[in-house]
Amino acid sequence: MATERDIDKQLIERVRQGDKMAFDTLVTKYERRVFRLVMRLLGNPSEAEDVVQETFIKAYRALPQFRGDSAFYTWLYRIGINTARNFLDTRGRQVPFSADIRAEDVSFHEEGGNLRDIETPESVLASKQVAQTVSMAMDELPEDLRTALSLREIEGLSYDEIASVMACPIGTVRSRIFRARESIATRLRPLLGTSAHIRW
Repeated sequence: MATERDIDKQLIERVRQGDKMAFDTLVTKYERRVFRLVMRLLGNPSEAEDVVQETFIKAYRALPQFRGDSAFYTWLYRIGINTARNFLDTRGRQVPFSADIRAEDVSFHEEGGNLRDIETPESVLASKQVAQTVSMAMDELPEDLRTALSLREIEGLSYDEIASVMACPIGTVRSRIFRARESIATRLRPLLGTSAHIRW
């Protein structure tokens, strides 16, 4: 059975042979994922759409140079992140992180799952408070920590894939994710009533 990576390789080969429909297939497959990632960096849907479009244009032009050392989507994410950063740089803006993170997105927070299981007004309120606290804590993280954590917890990338996307050693990725989680845990402890030696 062909893996996702094998299928992408076949599509890329068809694009290189002039099959524009094959590239449309890649766009359809990854557009929403790239949009989610870019949206977390920009916080503005119309700007994110522009950056996603530019990301795919850059990817199409650079496809002949894609060697396949990493998965296609890892390469594509790197282009998306760099395009978003360039977009912000040209406007003299810092990366905001005001995107609303729903409780469903907080996959690394085990209590969040428990809070969603019991639909009482108190649990709904607690779940919203957790989501808001996580969103605010993410907002305060430096860009590199925020990106690493989003790629891991929201996009589900492995540490190797994140290292490739962020063009840094895997140890740096681990450190960034650890620091991001610790920062968020510090904000969540008063809400959850956990002690300092327990993360969640």
